[in-house]
Amino acid sequence: MIIKSEFQPQYAHLSPYFEEIKTIFANDTQTIHKARNELKIISLDEEKMVVKSFQIPHLLNRIVYSFFRKSKAYKSYHNALHLTNLEISTPTPVSYVEFYSANLLKNSYFISLYNPYDFTIREALHHKCDDYSDVLRQFAAYTYDLHQKGVWHLDYSPGNILVQRMEEGYRFSIVDINRMAFREITPFEGCENFNKLWARDEDIEIMGREYARLSGLDETVAISEMKRHNNANKRVKNFKKRLKKVLRGDFSDPA
Repeated sequence: MIIKSEFQPQYAHLSPYFEEIKTIFANDTQTIHKARNELKIISLDEEKMVVKSFQIPHLLNRIVYSFFRKSKAYKSYHNALHLTNLEISTPTPVSYVEFYSANLLKNSYFISLYNPYDFTIREALHHKCDDYSDVLRQFAAYTYDLHQKGVWHLDYSPGNILVQRMEEGYRFSIVDINRMAFREITPFEGCENFNKLWARDEDIEIMGREYARLSGLDETVAISEMKRHNNANKRVKNFKKRLKKVLRGDFSDPA
């Protein structure tokens, strides 16, 4: 078994844990999310960490990630370092670790410090907090700042945006950052980045007005573009849901 890893110098004392992270992860029970990938809260030498275990790739992707592309764990770690340099909040990157079998990538992990937060942007979009309009307005300003710094989050969805209430306003942090692009972003292009929020029209209007005010984009254009992209994403998602039902032979009418 070959192990490849990187870690920030201030966490060098934890390197023995990184080498054993596969075993440590398997034996820990504090799962906070499990789908294709799994996240657990794990204490390493009394330091609270979030460890993300990426799904083992199928054979073709094992070859691709071993020889042609960087792994998701590698990209998560290096994207987090870049975001930190840009002064954009994301859980502090600690390390990434890759395990190879027969020279092919098998298990991979991204380790970051635990990031306390009060809720995700989903709660504001579902109006589950009284101050949702303020949260959405400041979230639009936060997104504009991301775009000004050339950051395009390709998984900018409700569960990947953490919100913490501060004495003045809110602190937003982004997670699930292995799919990102760093490039120049125009305000008109930026409207598309709100498309995965599954937002109501009234909420898009709140965010659109603030994004337009900061960017100089015409308010009507900003709101119209956000709604267009939002509705297009909903159509694609709903089509995929209907297709999955057909493929598994479920022809019942939706409830």
